[in-house]
Amino acid sequence: MEDRVKIIIKKVNKKSHAAHHGGSWKVAYADFVTAMMAFFLLLWLLSMVAPEKRIALAEYFQSATVFKEEKTQSGTSFLNKSAGVLEMGNVTSRESYRMKPGLKPEAKTNPEDLAKAMRRAIDDKLQTMKNQVLVDTTKEGVRIQIVDNEGSEIFRLGSDEPTEKARQILRLVSENIKEQPNRIVIEGHTDAAPFKNAVKTNWELSTSRASAARRELENNGVDPAKIARVVGYADQDLLIKGDPKDLRNRRISIILLQ
Repeated sequence: MEDRVKIIIKKVNKKSHAAHHGGSWKVAYADFVTAMMAFFLLLWLLSMVAPEKRIALAEYFQSATVFKEEKTQSGTSFLNKSAGVLEMGNVTSRESYRMKPGLKPEAKTNPEDLAKAMRRAIDDKLQTMKNQVLVDTTKEGVRIQIVDNEGSEIFRLGSDEPTEKARQILRLVSENIKEQPNRIVIEGHTDAAPFKNAVKTNWELSTSRASAARRELENNGVDPAKIARVVGYADQDLLIKGDPKDLRNRRISIILLQ
């Protein structure tokens, strides 16, 4: 009887390297690419933001916390905040400048120094009208107020046409602020005397006067892109609160924001 040879065939399933790892590397790689995309998107967005807003953002997140609504030693909360989280009036810019009398930017300074330099320029060149130009600092920044005086108005009665004195003052103000990086707010104010016009009220008059002051600043070299806001307040923000009809309540306020 012939010997029978039994042949045994063994099948071996070879697993690929990818199968061995279950494809998890693909998930990790996708996460990495997504993170890089978000990172470069953030860099691009930051490059589109104005420098003063980047400063405000940095200042805010240095002391922000989500745990308490009131200000504490650990910081301030952004809970219940609106889109006005970055209020520039509460942020001191690191890019402030030390001013010469001509207000040319050279080195760092603070709003008080800027206001003093502005007063010097007014004292030097507006001797006869310097009592109509008030300079101070507020929480928003440096404020320059051009006020009416008896026999020396800055706008003709009931009109938004600046007088020659107003143009002269606005020309000097323009020369001293046009080189500054600060954004600018222009406000118009009236006294409480009723405006006897069926069509126009003190609201329209104060707003149109603020816009007229804006045009004068721009005509004298102030960059229109620096104008942040032009607004009229009628008689709702009086300078002389004890006498709502005092002529000095009729004024234009120019604010250089911090």
